[in-house]
Amino acid sequence: MNRITNYSQLTGKITNWIKDYVDENGISSLVVGVSGGIDSAVVSTLCAETGLPTYVLSMPLHSSEKNDDLSDSYCTTLEKKYSNVTKIRIDLTKVYDEFINTFDYWTGKYTYTHKDLANANTKSRIRMVTLYQVAGSVNGIVVGTGNKVEDYGVGFYTKYGDGGVDIAPIADLYKTEVWELGKHLGVDQRIIDAPPTDGLWEDSRTDEDQIGASYAELEEAMELGTGPAVAVLQKFNTQNKHKMLSIPTFKL
Repeated sequence: MNRITNYSQLTGKITNWIKDYVDENGISSLVVGVSGGIDSAVVSTLCAETGLPTYVLSMPLHSSEKNDDLSDSYCTTLEKKYSNVTKIRIDLTKVYDEFINTFDYWTGKYTYTHKDLANANTKSRIRMVTLYQVAGSVNGIVVGTGNKVEDYGVGFYTKYGDGGVDIAPIADLYKTEVWELGKHLGVDQRIIDAPPTDGLWEDSRTDEDQIGASYAELEEAMELGTGPAVAVLQKFNTQNKHKMLSIPTFKL
């Protein structure tokens, strides 16, 4: 799904939108987690393009060698290309391991069938805490990297993990459009070609493996209500609706 005809114009609109938000809210800098995937590569590049102080974080956490290399090398590329970019690398593996190990007494005593999913989400939440620690230290905001399918279609993100952000510059762009924008911005071809993955699991499962449909199929389902992924979209949208709605509040 590609609704965009001028990616140069789109780049200007998004970077100006970010700068306007920063000016209106007295913010000094931008903070972005770079995973090695196309979404974070595009967002970190857009942030760099604003000219504002931008901190790009590589946060390995039991990451595959490939994902770690893509993340770390792209942060290095941005720092070399843009004088306003600072690269920060923080290995969170030890922090995660120590945290998870504190639950051994509990998980060994009780049956906890969703432990693997909880552990995966914890990785995302530890990264979120890290981003906000940096942002708080530099009067910055955490810039989100979710696209339209993930944020508003299937809810494919961790609540209070990668879903915990201050602004979302590409959340109205389909994945196909993010890929095209990445090409326009000169993102590393290896990142453009890499199969999308959240990188939270010990195996090499991709987003498509987890969701059961490709992004192109999900985009067709969202935009046109047709195609093989309609049922998949409805299923995930329903079960993840709690992520996309305001917190239920009892009112007097």
